[in-house]
Amino acid sequence: MKYKLGEFVRFVEERREGYITRIIDDATIAVTDEDGFEIPVLASQVTRVHGQSEDVQTQIETKQETEFVSSGIFVAAVPDKKAGAVVHLHLVNTSSYKLLLTLTTEKPNKFKGEYHGIISAKSAIQIYSASLNELDQWPKFHLQILLFASEGAEIKKPIMFSEKLRAKDFSGAKKSSEYLDHPAWMIQLDSNEPIIDPQKLKESFYKPAAEKRQVESPGKEVDLHIEKLRDDYQFLTNKEILDIQLAHFRKSLDAAIVHKLPSIVLIHGNGNGTLRNEIYKVISKHPQVRTFMDAHKERFGYGGTEVFLK
Repeated sequence: MKYKLGEFVRFVEERREGYITRIIDDATIAVTDEDGFEIPVLASQVTRVHGQSEDVQTQIETKQETEFVSSGIFVAAVPDKKAGAVVHLHLVNTSSYKLLLTLTTEKPNKFKGEYHGIISAKSAIQIYSASLNELDQWPKFHLQILLFASEGAEIKKPIMFSEKLRAKDFSGAKKSSEYLDHPAWMIQLDSNEPIIDPQKLKESFYKPAAEKRQVESPGKEVDLHIEKLRDDYQFLTNKEILDIQLAHFRKSLDAAIVHKLPSIVLIHGNGNGTLRNEIYKVISKHPQVRTFMDAHKERFGYGGTEVFLK
């Protein structure tokens, strides 16, 4: 019996139930129980609990507007409301076109047809599910979309989307859509590419000093916790997180020097000490740093450093 991500199941031989959060292989799945523990189990040792899972193929349709909308086709990554480690990809069609869609996934030397169908105007439908914990193992997605309208619309070229989604594709805040029941990361497939004006491009290299953007003051304290810097931090690798934190630290330190602040407090947290050590490497050799020490131990413990500037 084949199961899908997000399905609600019950163990056959013990009083335990939960949501499927990973498909390990053809015979084994991983179930996360109500306490948040993910348990590998043979698929033959669980059974579906009917009435718990939502019909993921249900299309959400609204009345078609009188004015024809010629764009607005998105791939939306929607976190599962009950099994947070699972994300569902939807094709969201806010345009007035009817869409003929095929989705094929690609792994090394292997292609698999995942979905095909017709999607009405002003609607959304789920086309794929995967585990957030295995983002780096997601396949490459090949979407092919034909756009159809019975009358009053221009003929548009088919949409061809072939990408391997990565953490950067989910940067920024989640957005709400009337066609989805949960905020999602949205990737627009039919956005117009910007037209580069050669003259404006040339002028951008020769802006007078007065037009240059002012450097904002970083304030007295800078919080470097990744959840304060990025909304999509759960999609990032440890290296990407560290790079983002260090870039923000350097930017804040430079801004403090420009504004001639006497000192700045860097809130890096305790953790495993990697971020703190990297910061120490920079400030210990920086020509504009007079000294540094632990900051406000009663507030941060050893998770904050105050840097005194010359």
